[in-house]
Amino acid sequence: MPFMRTRQILFRVILGLLICVLLGAGAVLQLFRTYAKELPSTADLEEYKPGLITRFYDIHNAVIAEMFSERRTVVPLQKIPVDLQNAVIATEDERFFKHWGIDLRGIGRAFVNNLFRGRVVEGGSTITQQLARALFLTQDRTFQRKIKEALLSLQIEKKYTKEEILQMYLNQVFFGHGAFGVEQASRIYFGKHVQDLNLAECALLAGMLRAPKAYSPFNKPNSAQRRAQTVLSLMYHQKYITKEERDKALQYKYYTQRPTYVLNASPYFIENIKIDLEDKYGTDAIYKGGLQIYTTLDLGMQRAAEKALDRKLTPYDVAASTDAPVQCGLVAIDPKNGQIRALVGGRSFEKSQFNRVTQAKRQPGSAFKTFVFTAALENGLTPSSLIDDSPVTLVGGDEKEWTPQNYDKEFWGPTTLRRALESSRNVCAVKLIVQLTPETVINYAKRLGIQSPLGNNLSLSLGTSEVTLQEITSAFCTFANYGIRTIPYSVIMIKDASGNILEQNIPEEQPVLSEQTTYLMTNLLKGVVKNGTGYGARALGRPCAGKTGTSNDYRDAWFIGYTPDLACGVWIGYDDHRIIGEKQTGGVIACPIWTDFMEQSLQNFPASDFKIPSKIKQVKIDHKSGLLAPPGWPNPFLESYLAGTEPTNYASAALKKEEKPVTNEGGY
Repeated sequence: MPFMRTRQILFRVILGLLICVLLGAGAVLQLFRTYAKELPSTADLEEYKPGLITRFYDIHNAVIAEMFSERRTVVPLQKIPVDLQNAVIATEDERFFKHWGIDLRGIGRAFVNNLFRGRVVEGGSTITQQLARALFLTQDRTFQRKIKEALLSLQIEKKYTKEEILQMYLNQVFFGHGAFGVEQASRIYFGKHVQDLNLAECALLAGMLRAPKAYSPFNKPNSAQRRAQTVLSLMYHQKYITKEERDKALQYKYYTQRPTYVLNASPYFIENIKIDLEDKYGTDAIYKGGLQIYTTLDLGMQRAAEKALDRKLTPYDVAASTDAPVQCGLVAIDPKNGQIRALVGGRSFEKSQFNRVTQAKRQPGSAFKTFVFTAALENGLTPSSLIDDSPVTLVGGDEKEWTPQNYDKEFWGPTTLRRALESSRNVCAVKLIVQLTPETVINYAKRLGIQSPLGNNLSLSLGTSEVTLQEITSAFCTFANYGIRTIPYSVIMIKDASGNILEQNIPEEQPVLSEQTTYLMTNLLKGVVKNGTGYGARALGRPCAGKTGTSNDYRDAWFIGYTPDLACGVWIGYDDHRIIGEKQTGGVIACPIWTDFMEQSLQNFPASDFKIPSKIKQVKIDHKSGLLAPPGWPNPFLESYLAGTEPTNYASAALKKEEKPVTNEGGY
């Protein structure tokens, strides 16, 4: 009787448990059906692409910037060492090749171990489950997330081979310090490609997966090494390595050094490119697409630009004692093709993203006279034509009288075109634009590359209309390129993550002036450096041409200059248009920066002069009168002319007396 009663009780217990299991299974099945509707489809899995690093390269293929949402470089499984694959499997999912996405044995083992330890010491998730979570789910520890994770794992296992799953996992997982995937982790922790890792290094990386922060070799090297030893032991017990291999790896001395991340070597330059590319390809392409962007920048020249500005302006800031630093812009362009070699848009990109090369419009002052004199040469005047540097009062369109003044408040009387430009005589420039008309000067400025609106007035000759540094520097490139205008550009080629070319850019060229006119202007601008306001550029020690510029009350200081190989423009001023300082002209503050930069940037370029084109005739003249110098004339000047326009009369003996040398201490 007691035995029968016991059997009845046992039967009822088993029956009750069976009913509970059936009811529970039904409930679980219903939950699975519910959550299955919320999962990504197989098509989503097929289209998934992990975020990759977009890299920018300079003209010599050096990496100058990176953009990413996750720092990752995808590599195929064949390039990942078998030791690393085995180390990850031994550590994260011993039965990876035996289960179908969910390992019930592993879950049970983890449950028992965690129960006996009284805390979570082991996870039951498979590699496939971890991949599903990383790709599509959050890290929330909820029952709903676990069900979705399990269902996704089944989908992934059904769609992909074990090798494909392992490849996706190894390229997806996070290793700390911004590293996603084994290739990036290898570069960050060991400074090498993943395919070059040894067994000990593979063990260290695999050991980090459980807790990247706790096992960081940078922050906790001892913990990282002990964890690597545990991984090696697991690999040995699971027969992935021999005892000898394990013991040898255990003796390995790890050497890990915090990486020097690729910083944005030219933030203003890169930002300009990024804005343009986002319009073309979208933000995701920039931060996740793994684009390879080959730019025109020369990293050496970029660094030279930053150093030249810092050397000149840092002491200036201290002396100026202002609450805001003086700002700057520098752009260097290859005049032969329009490729931008260096660009600095301000003192600190972190503090101000406003680009003073491309966005700031300022008065160029006397630098604009270059376009006035170009128009003069094309309209019947020669380098030795005389302009009367004498007082003049003009009436503007507003019927107000205007009496332009020279920088030194003096007047020289009849002055050659050359001397007027070299010494930046304001009155001469104004009289030229009166003769030529503002419309004519505007036309030449536009042809050369000025795009900003220009005022149709006489003061235009003194640079009162605002322009950007890039456009005026580009315009000067036309002189260096013998009348061929080239459009500035920054990107040579863009490839996608697979190496396919998305776009390729070539120089845009347009002939706008004759070789002869541009050579004559270059020859005059060489005189600005040799004898005039750009005298500081003589320190470059090679043929160069350029023009200073200073706006009213010393609010803007410019120097735009070039050699046959490189053109560069420098602007200095304050964003709020305050005065830079008394007598802080383009010759005083901008020209030395230009010279410093050019000296560093042209070290590997042989010094060369500007070639003389055909139909140019050189004759010796008296530099004051512009007439031919008779035999025995003191200090004759060798001047260049378009053949047929050279002077035919000789200077008289009355002009033999030399006037005092012209000095330009600062100047405009």
